[in-house]
Amino acid sequence: MIKITAEDISIDEMVKRAKSDDAGAIVTFLGSVRDDGIKRMQIEAFSEAALAELEAIREEAIERFSLKSVQVVHRTGSLLVGESIVAIVCSAGHREEAFAGCRYIIEELKKRAPIWKKEIGEKGERWVDGHERNL
Repeated sequence: MIKITAEDISIDEMVKRAKSDDAGAIVTFLGSVRDDGIKRMQIEAFSEAALAELEAIREEAIERFSLKSVQVVHRTGSLLVGESIVAIVCSAGHREEAFAGCRYIIEELKKRAPIWKKEIGEKGERWVDGHERNL
């Protein structure tokens, strides 16, 4: 499952979908808006292109790390501190592959997917690339 949505993320539902008899490991990543001087974050996406890129990243991870299941859900809209931004759930036969696949997906998503974040704080607002955090 690959999804871009304004709705909240159900990590429990994603884990349920990842379970299978041949999966010995399920790894989750849940990114959230952290309080480092901001009040909220505005997230926008070019959904059609982002979905296509996320699907390509998913396929690469499945092939490269022998993953059994990959699910990625990314939020859009105005999110408050503490709210979930992105969830990734990977299952594999063994933990090494599941961890490596999950890390690969989040790193590639940040580099390649047309999804943008604007931090909004008391001192103003600014678009960030995911690696800058100086308000």
